[in-house]
Amino acid sequence: MSFTVVLAGRPNVGKSTLFNRLVGKSMALVNDVPGVTRDWREGEGHLFDLSFRVIDTAGLEELSSGKTLSARAAQQTRKALDYADVIVFVVDAREGVTADENAIAKILRKTGRPILLVANKCEGVILPPSLDDSVALGFGEPLPISAAHGEGMMELYEALLSFKPEDETVEELPEEKSLIMAVVGRPNAGKSTLVNKLLGEERMLTGPEPGLTRDAIPIAWSHKGRPIRLVDTAGMRRKAKVTEALERLSVQESLRAVRLAHVVVLVLDATSPFDKQDLVLARHVADEGRALVVALNKWDLVPDKKLVARQIREKAEASLAQLDGLPLMPICALTGEGLDALLDEALRLYDVWNIRLSTGPLNRWLHDMQEAHPLPIVSGRRLKIRYMTQIKSRPPTFALWVNKPSAMPESYLRFLARGLRQTFGLGGVPLRLQVKGGENPYDDKTKKK
Repeated sequence: MSFTVVLAGRPNVGKSTLFNRLVGKSMALVNDVPGVTRDWREGEGHLFDLSFRVIDTAGLEELSSGKTLSARAAQQTRKALDYADVIVFVVDAREGVTADENAIAKILRKTGRPILLVANKCEGVILPPSLDDSVALGFGEPLPISAAHGEGMMELYEALLSFKPEDETVEELPEEKSLIMAVVGRPNAGKSTLVNKLLGEERMLTGPEPGLTRDAIPIAWSHKGRPIRLVDTAGMRRKAKVTEALERLSVQESLRAVRLAHVVVLVLDATSPFDKQDLVLARHVADEGRALVVALNKWDLVPDKKLVARQIREKAEASLAQLDGLPLMPICALTGEGLDALLDEALRLYDVWNIRLSTGPLNRWLHDMQEAHPLPIVSGRRLKIRYMTQIKSRPPTFALWVNKPSAMPESYLRFLARGLRQTFGLGGVPLRLQVKGGENPYDDKTKKK
């Protein structure tokens, strides 16, 4: 992107609504409750022919120092301001200038960045009477817009146009597609601490309070030269415990992050692993067809590591048969212990998730499997799988042509899936086996030749 726009202001003035308008989709959570945004998020903004990087931030408040949650969120916003080529200071035109906004104006002025004052919630032709009050902030005439209705976007475009670099003739090389890695788990399992340690900076808000992360926050990153889009998500509790509308929205965002991911890192608290909710999350990842690696966080607090490792492995094998060979990686997100091994395993799983197996070796393997363990006889006729081929990857999906598909036992499909994992190294990723009827689809082609 050619330049960076950071949206700043007090809580609930419409920064996230404007962010969503600029990126062209609902990336940031929007709610009437103040302070929904806690971690800053970035996206590719577009206004007509103008493209730029845009960052949405938590509300800045006068009490921007200390250890309270709002103060820590404000500190995160101050970090984001360092990336700005221009700060868009968003105020609520209906409410007029508040004491907090006078304090925020002082903070923004100290950054030395250009500041564009935008008065949001100016719908229709009659502007709010309090609009002129914002001139007293010292940033000139406010630009009236309505982020919710898209009004004033042409004027915003013209104001931002002056920040576009003059020389943009350098041709950018096409970017390698990023591996999308979502970090999920229960509240307070250490997801944001893990993300911060991987990034090498306090990018995500952390603390003793459960449920700090509300949005699914994607962050561009790389590991060993491989581009990765790292997505931190809100902690997911059991459905029965989720009562607030805002938490429901956060959970939906987390589930959406799983659906869009390539690899999912499920973070467990190793001192109380595989809670019922952990198993629900693991099964959901498998149902979505994503590759899964389990990070056993707080491993340094486990007293008898051999005993606990065996118990965790036994529970995983008993409860997650559809993810046979699931990698369980002991880590300490706080110190960084085990993170290199975790990432190497995640990259390996991504390659397995994308694997394409040749038809010849598959059918030779299938012949040996049926010879060793024949299918049952149904109505006086033995079931037989005539042919097998991989029809897609991500996750690996195989079609089996069977002489009597309706009689194919589920137990035999599980037997084949287990054999595929063991023989071809497909452990830890979901497999799909589709049963089809009829002859080998390639027989006719062979005869015609």
